[in-house]
Amino acid sequence: MKFTLLHTDPQSSARAGLIETDHGLIETPIFMPVGTAATVKAVHQHELTEDIGAQICLGNTYHLYLRPGLEVLQGAGGIHGFNGWQGPVLTDSGGYQVYSLAHRRKIKDEGVTFQSHIDGSKHQFTPEGVMDIQRVIGADIIMAFDECTPYPCEYKYASKSLDLTHRWLERCIARFDSTEPVYGHQQALFPIVQGSTYKDLRIKSAEFIAALGREGNAIGGLSVGEPAEEMYAMTEVVTAILPKDKPRYLMGVGTPENILECIERGIDMFDCVLPTRNARHGVLYTTEGIIHIRNQKWRADYSPIDAGIPTPTSQKHSRAYLRHLFINDEILGMQLATLQNLGFYLWLVKNARQHILDGSFTSWKKEILQKITIRL
Repeated sequence: MKFTLLHTDPQSSARAGLIETDHGLIETPIFMPVGTAATVKAVHQHELTEDIGAQICLGNTYHLYLRPGLEVLQGAGGIHGFNGWQGPVLTDSGGYQVYSLAHRRKIKDEGVTFQSHIDGSKHQFTPEGVMDIQRVIGADIIMAFDECTPYPCEYKYASKSLDLTHRWLERCIARFDSTEPVYGHQQALFPIVQGSTYKDLRIKSAEFIAALGREGNAIGGLSVGEPAEEMYAMTEVVTAILPKDKPRYLMGVGTPENILECIERGIDMFDCVLPTRNARHGVLYTTEGIIHIRNQKWRADYSPIDAGIPTPTSQKHSRAYLRHLFINDEILGMQLATLQNLGFYLWLVKNARQHILDGSFTSWKKEILQKITIRL
């Protein structure tokens, strides 16, 4: 994997870059649609590329390990052969699932034992095992195994957890560097900065990880319930330390406003379930503001879903039609809404990139936020 930093905004830390992988190019800043179980919910793979211009998608180690299982994935030639998506893929290591399944897991220095949410069967994730699993899945970018601390989190626990995450990281690197890709294409390992909302811990973690010199770096443990201002503050602390010549991925973030604020602070890559999850509940992000499509006011609104986005879904179908689909519980409604929201997110980061390149990001960000955060 190769990253080229093309331009940094003169008034902020916002960056425009290019990531090269064996499965294609990624123009940053970028948003990655979440395809937890090898599929972005309600959307076909060809729509991701042809309709909304997705450049990279995310999968999840925990879920893919349980279903369909490594034997099935390897038999298909990895995730690309299994689901037909031929662009770059990033896999989350399962650390967040460890965090979210608190009542089903036990954390020890060796690794994590947990019960499957599917059938209650017992499993163990170790740093070495998670590297092997992600080799078999075949993602282009794989994440180190970490512990994601909750919010709020006591300092003592956050510090102890961070030390564990760093020990696990050293084991991940040792295993990754001593093994080869399963399917021939190169894979990159991203460490994850942790430390909750404690500045000294975030600095400690960022310095530790920056010194390792991996192909890219991630920031985890944010967007877990802390106030947005704390997220921004921790992001700013970390991006000031992480290498400028490596991509920076802020995990699980977030709203359109979160994304623009964190682009301004030097983040290059984002993922979040928010656009797809909200779409299935009829909440749309548009260039004019936020729409609740089930509301009566859209019943006879024949204007396009979003005239500001040049995608087939946004231009071809009316708000009235989309509301009709939702009121009648038609599956197509969720599909069109998902394409709208993902199309909007990708439109947003693409425009952010262009304004970084032409030097107008700061003024554009201020102007666009006044529009897209309004509830219509």
